[in-house]
Amino acid sequence: MGKSTTAKRAARDVKKPITPSEFQITSIELAVRRSFFCRAFGERRIFSLIFWALLIGGAIFGGASNSLAQNFDELSVQIRRGNTEQKREALRIIRNEESAEASRAAIPALRDAAEIVRATAAFSVVFLPPDEAFRALSPLLSDKKELVRREAAYALGKVRNPLAVNLLIERFQKDKVAEVKNASIVAVGEIGDAAAIDFLTNILRAQPKNEDEADDFRRRAAARSVGQIAQIIQIGITEITTPENSLPEDSVIYQTPRFPFLAEQFPAFRPAIPVLINVLQNRRETNDARREAAFALGAIGDAAAISVLQTHLTDEDYYLAAISRQSLRKIAFYSNQKISSQVVRRLNK
Repeated sequence: MGKSTTAKRAARDVKKPITPSEFQITSIELAVRRSFFCRAFGERRIFSLIFWALLIGGAIFGGASNSLAQNFDELSVQIRRGNTEQKREALRIIRNEESAEASRAAIPALRDAAEIVRATAAFSVVFLPPDEAFRALSPLLSDKKELVRREAAYALGKVRNPLAVNLLIERFQKDKVAEVKNASIVAVGEIGDAAAIDFLTNILRAQPKNEDEADDFRRRAAARSVGQIAQIIQIGITEITTPENSLPEDSVIYQTPRFPFLAEQFPAFRPAIPVLINVLQNRRETNDARREAAFALGAIGDAAAISVLQTHLTDEDYYLAAISRQSLRKIAFYSNQKISSQVVRRLNK
């Protein structure tokens, strides 16, 4: 008498290799499979199969874990004893792992004799827990080499530990290198702590310098960071649209804010609003700085910015007009502020 179709299928399935995903089954799936196999082989055989499958799976996963640990050991040796390029390659591999365990293997490279190795290592330790990463990176802000200081500042922004805000502000004030100063501005924006708002507002209070690229970047970055901090506090999102790359409307974010009246909950934003309005209206500012100021006003979401944003809905700078439109919509959404029907019609065009 030949085997039933069910039994043949079951026998065929047993011969298939067991993959790791098969171990991640729910209790319902397990019950269904158990019932199916039991009809063909009986209780004793199915329990035997499950036992050996789990045993083999444990051996496979244990071997993978040991292999990973061995790989980190090899990378650690390469970081201690390799040449400069070998060290940088090891740090690249560690960074791509994106794990705290891998990042710990990179910590010795932060003290390497070669500045390029120290600078590369900065971004290889950002996956450590925030306090551990802060302790590892903060000494590099005082490094003798500007490349290392700059990369350390950017890396601290990625770590997003508020403990770094004061150190970054201090580095901006003390450092004589424009790239390091600007990296500090960008970093405090990514951290998203309102403690940096006064610092950023003071940067924007100064008048723009003519034909000074470093100053142009500094002012643009400061306005952007104000908006970024507001956005992080309000909806918890770090990424923002870069105006010259794509229109904000392509990726506009409308989420219920944590604080409908942000400037009341965080008073530091209140004096920032008129300063941002001045930047937006000042024709001596670069287009980029004015766009970022318009974005920041929308991220703060205060009704005080409505009238000035309205005047830029038809600005000759197409991107600025689009950002102003987005910011008005955000203000209306955040604070339930009524905007005149005429403006609404213009927003909906």
